[in-house]
Amino acid sequence: MSTSDLYTSFFGFSERPFTLLPDPDFLYWSPAHTRAFSVLEYGVVTRAPLTVITGEVGAGKTTLVQHLIKTLDENVKVGLISNAQGGRGDLLRWVLNALDIIPPAHDDYIAAFQKFQDYLIEEYADGNHVVLIIDEAQNLSVEALEELRMLTNVNSNKDELLQLILVGQPELRDIISRPDLRQFAQRVSATYHIKPMELDMTVRYITHRLKHVSGTGKEFARTAMDKIHEETGGIPRLVNKLCDLALVYTAGSGKKKVTLKVIEELLEDDLFVNTQNTPPLLLTPQNRLIRAVAE
Repeated sequence: MSTSDLYTSFFGFSERPFTLLPDPDFLYWSPAHTRAFSVLEYGVVTRAPLTVITGEVGAGKTTLVQHLIKTLDENVKVGLISNAQGGRGDLLRWVLNALDIIPPAHDDYIAAFQKFQDYLIEEYADGNHVVLIIDEAQNLSVEALEELRMLTNVNSNKDELLQLILVGQPELRDIISRPDLRQFAQRVSATYHIKPMELDMTVRYITHRLKHVSGTGKEFARTAMDKIHEETGGIPRLVNKLCDLALVYTAGSGKKKVTLKVIEELLEDDLFVNTQNTPPLLLTPQNRLIRAVAE
């Protein structure tokens, strides 16, 4: 039996409803995700220099970014960087690679920056604008964030030639609020934090994904979904993980409905490990000045 057919045939699904990989086709538009996407669109439409989206691991940030990329016009040139690391100068190399700019191997920083600046000006002259999206941005050093701010200084009169979208975990908000990054924070036009789903939203989320793969949406008992929310805290990726295991267990027993007992057995067998028991970080007073326009 293949991995893709762990239980799909048994339940009559067209595919697995609860995979862990980001997939825009499965996107469930909870109020939080709708607002976060509005902030992303606001940043692109207004050509804001900096937009910040945060959320816990597995909150659906990357899925939103992928959906955004699919909806952008042809005149928007997108560079996507995931988990960039390194010291000063390394970030510029990441940026150039993301935008498919290949500088000579022996270029120094000044030459590489000139290559980047020429690219922005050429795209602007052709009626395009450039959006650079950095995922897992909480891993960037203070020096790298300051370097990003300097990249946004390339402009043409009143028009921004480069837009930055930073996506990261909750600690990114605290990093931005540091006193030594106040110039960076001042360039942030909008920020939004995706909170975990509440119980009723978790129930709708599970039902949505089941129906998306031709299920009835009633494969999980309500008591099972209540327990799933309790154990996962409403984090979509954790919900997916627990639901996927529950379907495997249920199909293995020859039953068609996931019950509370199945979830309890999974937990007793230690097959589900929740490594995300810490609550989201709160906004600091300094960061309140860059709260989301959607809130």
